[in-house]
Amino acid sequence: MPYQSIYAPALFKGQTIIVTGGGSGIGRCTAHELAALGATVAIWGRTAEKLDAVHKEIEEDGGKVSTHVCDIRDEAQVIACVDAVLAQHGRIDGLVNNAGGQYRTALDTISTKGFEAVVRNNLTGGFIVMREVYLRWMKQHGGSIVNIIADIWHGWPDYGHSAAARGGMFTLSETAACEWAVSGVRVNTVAPGGIASSGFDTYTPEAKAKIREYPPTVPLQRYGTEAELSAAIVFLLSPGAAYITGSCIRVDGGTPNARGTWKLQAHNNSKPFEGFHRAERPRMLDEKG
Repeated sequence: MPYQSIYAPALFKGQTIIVTGGGSGIGRCTAHELAALGATVAIWGRTAEKLDAVHKEIEEDGGKVSTHVCDIRDEAQVIACVDAVLAQHGRIDGLVNNAGGQYRTALDTISTKGFEAVVRNNLTGGFIVMREVYLRWMKQHGGSIVNIIADIWHGWPDYGHSAAARGGMFTLSETAACEWAVSGVRVNTVAPGGIASSGFDTYTPEAKAKIREYPPTVPLQRYGTEAELSAAIVFLLSPGAAYITGSCIRVDGGTPNARGTWKLQAHNNSKPFEGFHRAERPRMLDEKG
């Protein structure tokens, strides 16, 4: 069974779209959907083995894909990878700035080095990628950029370093949306809440325990799926979003809307969209806490 996208087949035919962090999780899913819709996807990541596995999957499904090993924190590597995509495919129509990560720790335990590392991973690296894609192609040809942030609204206790970085990416995107509009470039963000992806399995046992407590705090009472997040990303890349820039789509089940003055009720009335035919359930959800 192929990817069950809600969008029209061949929507991105003839286009090349970069997906950073494309070797796993949300990036892997998004790359699959874009390829299923006709795009040539250029997936970036730090681990060749992960990229090769996704490359094989997409080709098995009939899609077009290239892989590029890159640490987005390294400016020289980013420049080389953008040039490699252009040399191989001749164009860059879209960028999904998805690579990033963080670890759980309270503010008063974060070292300066640790803080700077998370900011470089989630903000500086993303800036380098979008700047180089813009300068090397989109400034003259237009395009669409989607930057992945997070559910940072009202702060993010235990993840203050990532909240600072993601908040910076949010306002950076709003700024780029204004400055780069003259070139026909749209820049938007997608803010995921608790999305059940392979990223869950990378956390410490303590962080996993907190993740398991998440669904009852969400108005929709569940985790989101990778396909639900990918659908938002794909929309913002699509012609249907031609008049949308500087905006953010939240994919979080309404989590920021929950308030202490309202008691959430347990229910099973929110049915997930499971469009990704190769989705893998995070192992930690089946582990005992």
